[in-house]
Amino acid sequence: MSTENAALSGNQKRKMKSAARLYAVQALFQMEHSGQTSNQVVTEFLTHRFGETYEGEEMIDGDVALFRQVVEDAVNHQARIDQTTDRALVAKWPIARIDPTLRGLFRAAGAELVNSPTPPKVVIVEYVDIARAFFPDGKEPKFVNAVLDHMAREIKPEAF
Repeated sequence: MSTENAALSGNQKRKMKSAARLYAVQALFQMEHSGQTSNQVVTEFLTHRFGETYEGEEMIDGDVALFRQVVEDAVNHQARIDQTTDRALVAKWPIARIDPTLRGLFRAAGAELVNSPTPPKVVIVEYVDIARAFFPDGKEPKFVNAVLDHMAREIKPEAF
């Protein structure tokens, strides 16, 4: 841990992890729509999004290590994550038919469930909050909660 990172408060570290998760969902969405590689998108995000100012608002710096890990794991474990997501969805709604933002969200959350020490309940809460950010007036956050709960119970049953 760097000296700079050690000086951050617990609350600031949590905010940076939350920001990294949001950026990871956006990066996965962008990769799907642009055909860019994970390396290209990660570099773009680290160069142009972390801590930058958009429309007069400064974007929070994200936890770079978590961001990289989530994107990398989502790509490396995508088949497993997508299969787990498909099992959590209604049979008539395979992952290919759902909103691309939700697809990115499920892949990012799935990456943390598959290959992260973060407790599944924390992963669920974090990604439900991200769903609320993208869909503030919709039913998507409840849908995300149900799907992630199902995924978490399948991937890490020992946590429940």
